[in-house]
Amino acid sequence: MANHKSAIKRIRANAAKRLRNRYQAKTTRNAIKKLRLTTDPEEAKALYPRVVSMLDRLAKKNVIHKKKANNNKSKLAKFVNKLG
Repeated sequence: MANHKSAIKRIRANAAKRLRNRYQAKTTRNAIKKLRLTTDPEEAKALYPRVVSMLDRLAKKNVIHKKKANNNKSKLAKFVNKLG
């Protein structure tokens, strides 16, 4: 166990950040899945900017890698364009 006050605080802060990151990452994965399962082009075009924003936010905060976010955005853009 940690012996210093700062180490104990760091453990608490890391746990809080981990929970927040996991929540945001899971929410983004669910949004991606929802976009992939949609068959309506209008709905897909409306949903796409929100998903891209979520991916950019995760990449900016280093929850996911920048290139992973770009790969996901590219694949989703191809999917949305193919729909309509």
